[in-house]
Amino acid sequence: MELAHTTNTAAQNYSPELRELLFQYTLQLADTSLILGHRLSEWCGHGPILEQDLAMANISLDLLGETRSLYQYAAELEGQGRTEDDLAYLREAVEYRNPLLVEQPNGDFADTILRQFLFDGFHYLLLKKLQNCSDQRLAAIATKSFKEASYHLKWSSEWVIRLGDGTEESKRRIEKALDRLWRYSGELFQMTPVEQELHKAGFLPDYAQLKQQWDEHVAKVFAEATLEVPQNVFMQLGGKTGMHTEHLGYLLAELQYLQRAYPGLEW
Repeated sequence: MELAHTTNTAAQNYSPELRELLFQYTLQLADTSLILGHRLSEWCGHGPILEQDLAMANISLDLLGETRSLYQYAAELEGQGRTEDDLAYLREAVEYRNPLLVEQPNGDFADTILRQFLFDGFHYLLLKKLQNCSDQRLAAIATKSFKEASYHLKWSSEWVIRLGDGTEESKRRIEKALDRLWRYSGELFQMTPVEQELHKAGFLPDYAQLKQQWDEHVAKVFAEATLEVPQNVFMQLGGKTGMHTEHLGYLLAELQYLQRAYPGLEW
């Protein structure tokens, strides 16, 4: 299915308020996939072994494919003449709505694996529900991306187990990553006012239910990995409402350089 050319007849009948809510939410999804995809692309040529170098590059491409479909739809919902490139390259850091987790630096391989695992569990569950979204376009994008997300979760889950139940050094590194990154996992399930309104309107699932399923999967994987689930950790919030860490600014400086240096550049 060519998502860019799919007609969403329902969207044409949306009220201005609902269109704005869907625009903001679709933008949030696109920002999240873009930033994580870019982070993974930074591993290209630097992976610990060739097979995993290629795996991370392929996951990055999957996320960027999802990003394009989402930005295209967001631009249509906004109706202001902006393109997917405008939304990706010509916005400031405070305008991005990705959760803090995905903008965290790659660190070592264990950091990247744990960041991916925490996100993949949420992403998989969300896309599974969004396939039944009453918005035809979001449902189509979710259906296409769900198969890829299923592989992503399988890959990151297996690596958490390998590192946690591996050598003394690999276990030390994944535990260190857990200490650093767990604090960002809660924001994935903290619904913003936009998400709350869309949930009330029947477009989004209850994130509390997603969290329960996510907790179950994390507990199962951590048990195999001989890792303990952190308890009573204060969760860092803000990314989904535009308050980011300093890391996003540096990431965007690299990501947006060509488009800002040579406006309108086309390959």
